[in-house]
Amino acid sequence: MDRATRHTKFRGRILGLSVYEGEIEGRRVTREIIEHPGAAAILAFDPDGMVIMVNQHRFPRGRVLEIPAGTLEEGESPRDCALRELTEETGYMAGSIKPLLSYYPSIGYNTEVIHCFVASDLKEAQSNPDEDEIISVERYTISNLLEMIRAGRIQDSKTICALLAYTAYQS
Repeated sequence: MDRATRHTKFRGRILGLSVYEGEIEGRRVTREIIEHPGAAAILAFDPDGMVIMVNQHRFPRGRVLEIPAGTLEEGESPRDCALRELTEETGYMAGSIKPLLSYYPSIGYNTEVIHCFVASDLKEAQSNPDEDEIISVERYTISNLLEMIRAGRIQDSKTICALLAYTAYQS
């Protein structure tokens, strides 16, 4: 917006809700915006070339197959968040990590940016999931995961974006 006034309506542990009133190109507008600190996700390959996935309960959807990911903590870089989440959720540490892409999953009403990385040279470590996370670690080939996307069995946006971007960049 060219000029805007922000009214915070809610501030929670992970997100907030603000109403912005202002002007865009001379027109008065009001926008309700979910404010989120951002997240990081990691497409991690084990020594056999298998993708490390987490199968976890995501209320209200139920069990979801996805790449490891989490919300950035205050002052934390996306890279450090991705590495932290990989270890916490899967029990692996990455020897190599490279940026893959960053995207806005809901650009019309949400400030969240998800930063996706690719990891390799994994070493076993101690997992430490959050107390409310119910997670199992699974391994898949890229071709299995792409087929699961086509079949509608993977519906998580960060997982779809990371897998499709990775395969596109390999072509």
